[in-house]
Amino acid sequence: MTDLSLKRNFCIVAHIDHGKSTLSDRLIQKAAIIDDRQFQNQILDNMDIERERGITIKSQAVTIPYTAKDGKTYELNFVDTPGHVDFSYEVSRAIASCEGALLLIDASQGVESQTLSNMYLAMEQDLEIVPVVNKIDLPSADIPSVKHQIDHDLGLDPDGAVLVSAKTGEGVDELFEAIVTRIPCPKTNDDGKTRALIFDCHYDPYRGVVVHLRMIDGCIKTGQTIRLMSSGADYRVEQVGVFKIKLEETGELSAGDVGYIIAGIKTVSDVRVGETVTLADNPAEEPLPGFKDVKPVVFSSIYPMDSNDYEELKDSMEKLKLNDASLVYEKDSSLALGYGFRCGFLGLLHLEVVQERLERDFDQSVIFTAPSVRYQVTLSNGEEFFVDNPANYPDAGRLKSAKEPYIKASIITPATYLGSIMSLCTEKRGVQVNMQYLDEKRVELIYEMPLSEVLFDFYDRLKSYSRGYASFDYEVIDMRETDLVKIDILLNGKGVDALSQLSYRGNAVERARHVCEMLKGEISRQQFKIAIQGAIGSQIIARETVNPVRKDVLAKCYGGDITRKRKLLEKQKEGKKRMKLIGDVELPQSAFLAVLKTKEE
Repeated sequence: MTDLSLKRNFCIVAHIDHGKSTLSDRLIQKAAIIDDRQFQNQILDNMDIERERGITIKSQAVTIPYTAKDGKTYELNFVDTPGHVDFSYEVSRAIASCEGALLLIDASQGVESQTLSNMYLAMEQDLEIVPVVNKIDLPSADIPSVKHQIDHDLGLDPDGAVLVSAKTGEGVDELFEAIVTRIPCPKTNDDGKTRALIFDCHYDPYRGVVVHLRMIDGCIKTGQTIRLMSSGADYRVEQVGVFKIKLEETGELSAGDVGYIIAGIKTVSDVRVGETVTLADNPAEEPLPGFKDVKPVVFSSIYPMDSNDYEELKDSMEKLKLNDASLVYEKDSSLALGYGFRCGFLGLLHLEVVQERLERDFDQSVIFTAPSVRYQVTLSNGEEFFVDNPANYPDAGRLKSAKEPYIKASIITPATYLGSIMSLCTEKRGVQVNMQYLDEKRVELIYEMPLSEVLFDFYDRLKSYSRGYASFDYEVIDMRETDLVKIDILLNGKGVDALSQLSYRGNAVERARHVCEMLKGEISRQQFKIAIQGAIGSQIIARETVNPVRKDVLAKCYGGDITRKRKLLEKQKEGKKRMKLIGDVELPQSAFLAVLKTKEE
C-alpha cells in the first residue's frame, strides 16, 4: 500500500489538437511501462475511430511509476481527456477524479476558447493548474506571445509554465518534476469508511462490467463485498487492479488510487457513472457528490436497417451507454422505419461518433433521422411542453407560440478572418454581444445565436473561412421566441414521417428544397412519375419530380393514321395512372443519410 504523500492524480486538458495524446505517449514512454515493441502512437486512444480522426473521444486513465530527483518513487495516475466541445462531459468527469490539471497550450496557436472553458472547469473543482506550453520545436512557435496570453487571458503565472515538445520529448523530465512538486497529494477522511467514485465503465464480454474507480477513502480488496449506494446492490469483488495500458491486477486499491474492479456485474443498467461504491459490511452514510447531470442539445431518432434487429440494437445501446454516460435515449417508433430510439447527443460530432461506434463496435446497421433541438411549445389553451421530435409537433391552429434554445458562442479568431466570420454569424441569425482584441492579432467575438443554426454546417464553414485557425465554444443560455414551422416531406402525396423537420420559417423553403433535391438523386425511377414535395401544412413550398421509365409503345407504328398512335399513348397513360394509385415508392436507406448531408458535401 503506497503512502498517500507519494501519489499524484492529474489530468491533461486543452483545446482540440494541442497535443494531449502525444504528450501522454511521451509520459508513458519515459516511464517504460510498455516496451518499445508494443508501443504505438496515440497509445491511449484504443478506438479505431479515434486513431483515424486523430481525436480523443474517451478519457483514458493510466498509472505510471516515477522516481523523482529526491530519490522517492511516486505513483502518478493520469487521465488523457478529449479537447472537442462535444465531449466536455468526459473532461468534467476526469477533472472530478484528480487533484491537479496540466493545461496544455499550443506554442503556435496560443490560448483558444476550449482552453479557457477547460480551465474554468478545473478551477470549479479547486484543482492545481500547471500551464504547459507544447510544440516548442515548431518553427512557428511564439513562446513570448503565449506567455503573455497565459498571464493576460488566463490569469496564471507565466514564469511557472513548463516548456515541452511532446513530439521530441524535450522538457518532459522537467514536467514530471513539476507534477511531483506542484500538484498536491490526495486527501482522505479517517473515519474508517470506504468510498470510491465511479468515473467510467466498459463492458467485457467474458467478465461483465469493468468499473473504473477513483478511491477517495478506505480500501477495496479482492473477495470483499461492495455496495453501489444509489441502487443498493451488493457484489463480491473478483479482481482489483490498476491501469498500466492493460489491466494489471494488484489485489487492493487504497485511498487516492485510480483503478478498476470486476465484480461479476452482468446487467449493464445496474451501474451508473457518478455512483458511489462502499463496503457492504461497513457502509458510508453519505454518497459522494457525483457529476453534474448532462443535458443533451441535439436530438435524432435511430432505427435498425432491418426491423428484426431491434433487440440487438437495444442491447448495443445499453452497452454503449455504459461507456458513454452522456448518451440519453428512449424508445420511439415511426410508420416508415418501425421501432427505434429517440436519442439526445451533446453535439453533431457526438452523433457521428455514436453512429460509427454502433456500426464498428457492435456491428449494427442503423439509420439516423435529421437532427433537431428541443423546442418549448405553448398551446392556445395555455399548456406548455417540450418538443424535440417533429412527429409530436402540434397543428398550427392549436399553437400559440414556440421558443428555441439560444447559445452564447465564443469565437477566438485571427483578425484577418474577422469579416467573413462576422457575416457567417449574422447569416445564422446571430446577434453580436461583445468583441474584444486579445492582442494585436487575435479577436474574441461573443455572439448570441439559435442552437439550431449551429447544427448543420456552421462548424465546417467556420473552419474553412478561418483556414482552421478560429476556435469555437458555446454554452446554452435560455429559450427565446421563434417563428417555427414543421416541414413535411411528401412522396406522391403521402407523408414520410421520418423525414419531417422543424425549422425557422425564414429557412424553411431552402431546407425543403435541399431535402427534395437530395431525395431526387436517391430514389430510383419507376414506371410512373414520382412527385417529391416539401410542405408546410397544406402549402407546397418545394418540389422535385422523378421522371418515369417509359416503354416506347409507338415502336411498332411505322406511318399510318395518327389516331392509332394516340390510342396507344392514351392506353399507356391510363395504365400509368392506375399504377400510380397502387404503386409504392421504395425509399432506399441511403436516402435518409443523404438528407443529413450539407450542400457543400
